[in-house]
Amino acid sequence: MTVKSHVLCQLGHAHRIVAPGPQDGVERASDTTAHPVAHEKRLTPDDSILRSFRGPSMPYDPSYHLLYRVDKVRAYVAAEHPDVLEIHSPYVAAVAALSCPSNTFGVRTFVWHSDFIDTYSAVLLKRMPKAMTDVLTAPLWAWVRRIAEGCGATFVAARFQKAKLDAHGVPRVVHLPFGVEKDVFSPARRDARAWRMELGLPEDAKVVLAIGRFAVEKRWDVVIDAFIEGASEDAHLVVFGDGPEAARMRARAAGNPRIRFMGFEKNRERLAMAMASSDVLLHGCPYETFGLGVAEALATGLSAVLPDQGGAGEWAHLGSVRSYPSLDVGACARALRGLLQEDAHARREQGLAAAAEIPSVADHFRKLLSHYEALLSARPVG
Repeated sequence: MTVKSHVLCQLGHAHRIVAPGPQDGVERASDTTAHPVAHEKRLTPDDSILRSFRGPSMPYDPSYHLLYRVDKVRAYVAAEHPDVLEIHSPYVAAVAALSCPSNTFGVRTFVWHSDFIDTYSAVLLKRMPKAMTDVLTAPLWAWVRRIAEGCGATFVAARFQKAKLDAHGVPRVVHLPFGVEKDVFSPARRDARAWRMELGLPEDAKVVLAIGRFAVEKRWDVVIDAFIEGASEDAHLVVFGDGPEAARMRARAAGNPRIRFMGFEKNRERLAMAMASSDVLLHGCPYETFGLGVAEALATGLSAVLPDQGGAGEWAHLGSVRSYPSLDVGACARALRGLLQEDAHARREQGLAAAAEIPSVADHFRKLLSHYEALLSARPVG
């Protein structure tokens, strides 16, 4: 969202984010010194604002908070009167946005960030027959349709998600992939020797990278188990991320000296260097609607072992990707072993070719703003 704020402001558009937090507050939503975009108009930082409303922390992950002050959200929208009112969450935020009178905004849209129905039903209802799962999730899909019916468009970042929402009767679904900051996540960041020196590894050591939030739906069990089963003795797994499953992940690694946890990396340039300088990305989650971290890694030229479903499955056509049947640890281990055994130079060339196919932030916003112009132009007059 901070990148979105910055880019939109540099293109001449004011941007406001409403989000829950530990307390009410107002702050800048982007760093205007980063990610420069060439444009004749430069707006002030006041045009990029994060407005937070205090909400209780969530039990599973206390770093997340619940947005529940519908009254405050409605009042803020009425005061700002945005041209576009985006819904980024299907929970209380959607209730608040849908309850805003139509004369307080121009058009309303829904961004399908998380497949919250199939993701959590796959975890919580996995032992139930599909027919029973369909019955239990039917009210949730009805709610998604209700949100979309109140919006001019529903944006999804992956083709498989568009097909799914179309099949569930969700109206006006638009496929619009997210973009990567390709000036940051670039093959030019590669410094394999320095990266291995930092890790205290030999120059010829193979580095397998894994990134993401440590949450149950991310299926880190597949990543850790597949690495232990499939990687050779000269390979090391380096994990970036944090979250509520951190302790369980460390326990699963069982003190394996070839698995190290780096924590959450705030410096995106450093993360890009680690991606570009490693050998393989190993990923386990088949539930993501896009998988920005995977796209960022591919944009640096990194080869990848990815599940064949979810957002990761959208990249199966790339020459640098080796797909495996989702959640199959043995198949994942074999794919990892095979990719690490391939010629390093050939693997790198495949990665560079694939990097050119990853969409950029500029690509995304050019298409998004074009959609918004069309929606605003189609509004009834008067």
